[in-house]
Amino acid sequence: MIYMFLADGFEEIEALCPLDLLRRVGAPIKTVAVGGSLLVTGSHGITVKADMMEDELTDEAPQMIILPGGMPGTKNLDNSAIVIRAIENSISVGAYIAAICAAPSVLGKRGVLRGKEAICFPGFEEYLVGAKISDKRVVRDDKIITAAGMGVALDFGLELVSALCGKEKAEELRKAVLAD
Repeated sequence: MIYMFLADGFEEIEALCPLDLLRRVGAPIKTVAVGGSLLVTGSHGITVKADMMEDELTDEAPQMIILPGGMPGTKNLDNSAIVIRAIENSISVGAYIAAICAAPSVLGKRGVLRGKEAICFPGFEEYLVGAKISDKRVVRDDKIITAAGMGVALDFGLELVSALCGKEKAEELRKAVLAD
């Protein structure tokens, strides 16, 4: 299973674009509400209904976890003990961990990016502790995928598809959604 964490103040495009792309290829993904309600409001006032609450999450090995950025969404993810446990669990089972915009800071503060090439929204680099800051818009370094921000949400989503389903499937999807 793939879990995408949504906290109040998440950046809508950074979540919904990759979510849409993953669902188009039939990837098993669930959105997880961080906080007290299945209804989660993004940083631009768009409310979505998550598939499940964070306290419903089990310690079963995920295939991937995804952290969208946005403010204060990233801070809310950073303050969630369940999100932090999911990150630790993902590391221990060798699952993919993906974060975009400000959200790579959640990983960086915990040393997850140490020795990895990574990118984030400009101004959050100081939180990418031990990372090699990239000039690419989307970076995959082994099982860690990071991206710069909302403007690269489509490329981020396609990189997630590539990681899970292969490059060929991602290219097929890129063509199908007219992303060329």
